[in-house]
Amino acid sequence: MSWALLVVAGLLEVAWASVLPSTEGLTRPAPTAAFVLLLAASMYGLARATETIPIGTGYAVWVGIGALGTAVVGILRGDPASPTRLLCLGLIVAGVVGLRLTGPH
Repeated sequence: MSWALLVVAGLLEVAWASVLPSTEGLTRPAPTAAFVLLLAASMYGLARATETIPIGTGYAVWVGIGALGTAVVGILRGDPASPTRLLCLGLIVAGVVGLRLTGPH
């Protein structure tokens, strides 16, 4: 259950990071409120998941999901998708999968 919660928390990280530009420096109330709620939910999920998953593993997986997901959102919005960038994203996936396979089950 903790791993599923960690994945959801990572996806919420993607959501808050994706909303952040629309806050225009936290000056727009509605996007800022969405950002804060998504951020809080993501942190709560990370905190709960790391009650049973070691913090180093949990945090690394959470950041990996967030980094990968946010990079994919950026690519879908026009960021460059060069072979080297895609390879680096693949390395993030490999790291997250490796942590999951070698961590507590």
